[in-house]
Amino acid sequence: MSDETVAQKPAPAAVVLSGYGPVGRAYAEHLAQHGEALARRYGVRLRLAAVRARSAEYLPPADGTPTDGTPADGTGTWAPLPPRSAWGPALPLAGTLDRTGAGVLVQCVPSSPEVRDQAAAEALLALRRGVHVVTATKSHLLSHWRELGLAAAAGGSLIRISGATGAALPAADLARAGVRGLGCRSIRACPNGTATFVLDRLAAGDSLPDAVAEARRRGIAEADPSADLSGSDAATKARLLAALLWGWDASAIRTETEAVDEGAARAARAAAASDHRLRAVASATADEPLLVRVRLERTAPGDPLHALTGPEKAVVYGCPDAGDITVSGGRSSPLGAALAMVKDTLDVAAPRRLGFG
Repeated sequence: MSDETVAQKPAPAAVVLSGYGPVGRAYAEHLAQHGEALARRYGVRLRLAAVRARSAEYLPPADGTPTDGTPADGTGTWAPLPPRSAWGPALPLAGTLDRTGAGVLVQCVPSSPEVRDQAAAEALLALRRGVHVVTATKSHLLSHWRELGLAAAAGGSLIRISGATGAALPAADLARAGVRGLGCRSIRACPNGTATFVLDRLAAGDSLPDAVAEARRRGIAEADPSADLSGSDAATKARLLAALLWGWDASAIRTETEAVDEGAARAARAAAASDHRLRAVASATADEPLLVRVRLERTAPGDPLHALTGPEKAVVYGCPDAGDITVSGGRSSPLGAALAMVKDTLDVAAPRRLGFG
C-alpha cells in the first residue's frame, strides 16, 4: 500500500464553520478544492455541513459539491457560497449540530470583546456534546481557558488552537506535544509578523507612519495595527503557548508589554549600526509562573530571532538538557491561518492510525 492510501473508504466528518470572513472563506475553499485528496491521504472526508455568520447560516449540498455544481474531486473550480441574502436564519447552534450530525466546530469569528461570550458559549456547548473544536478566535481562549478544558473533558472532545497562535506556524503543536518530556523551561518568540516587519523598516530609515503604511500596502498589517504595535497580540499568543506548554490557566496569566513607537525607531537604527536587530520579543519562563513579557530586545547574529526577515515569525523553546528547539516561518495570511485550521481539523477528525501513522 502506498503512503497516499490510508483507507479504502474514508470516514465521513461533518464540519460546522462559524464565521465567513477571509479566513473562513479560505478554509471553505480549501476543503472544496482539496477535500478528495485529503480524504485519500488521511482517511477522513471533511464535509462542510453548515456555514454560520451572526444571524444567518447556509447548508451546502449534502453531497459536498461546490455551489457551481462542479464535482468535488479536487479538480473543480471553487464557486463562493451564495450571497448572504440567500442564506437562511441561523438556528441555535445546538439545532445546527443536531441537523448536520457535525463532529467538528471550526471557529473563525473575530477575536473581539463583542463576540467573545457568544464564541465561548458555542465552544462550550459543542465540547460538552462531544463535538471537537478548532478555533482561530483568541478572545474566549483568554477568558474561558479553564472552562473550555473542563467542558472538553466532560464531553470527551478535543480543542485545537493552531490558528490562534501564529497562522501556519506550528508553534501550538510543539507547545502541546512536540516538546513534551524535553524539560522545556522557557519560550522566546516573535509571533507577530507586523512588528518584525515594521522594526526592520524603522532600522532602514523609515518613519513609523511610513513603515506601517508599507506593511498595510503589502497586506501584512491590518487596517488597525494597534494590537500588533502595542505588543498585545504577541503577548496573547505567548499566553496561549505557555498555557499549552506548562498547563497554566491562560486567563490568569499577567502581561507586561513594550510598544513599537517613535522611540523604537531610534533604538532600531542604533541596533542596526552594530549588526544587531531590534525585535519585539515575547517571553515566559517556568520559573516565573503566570507571567508573559513583551520587550524590545537587541538580538545578535546567531540568535534565531535575529535571522527573521519581513513578516516572518519564530518561537524558541528553551530546553536545557535537550537544547533549544526553534520553529520559524509559516505564512501570515488568511490562507495560512485556514491551512493551520485544516491541519487541526484533520488531527481531531481523522481515524487514529497504528505503526508510523
